[in-house]
Amino acid sequence: MKEILRTSDPTIIAFATSLLRGEDIEAFVLDVNMSMLEGGIGLFPRRLMVADIHNFRARAILTDNDITLLEIK
Repeated sequence: MKEILRTSDPTIIAFATSLLRGEDIEAFVLDVNMSMLEGGIGLFPRRLMVADIHNFRARAILTDNDITLLEIK
């Protein structure tokens, strides 16, 4: 799994996940339940993960839709 996006904005995560699912790329969101611990103030960012084989396509799709991604390491 590769982390491609990290944000505290749940609307960006939802939009990115929807875009990827529309292209048959399964995305997994980590740290969703951290909002329960923080009281919903958006302190901890959520992370969007994709399988290694979908990393290139997922990055291209999200970049084409003006979503800022993490740098490739």
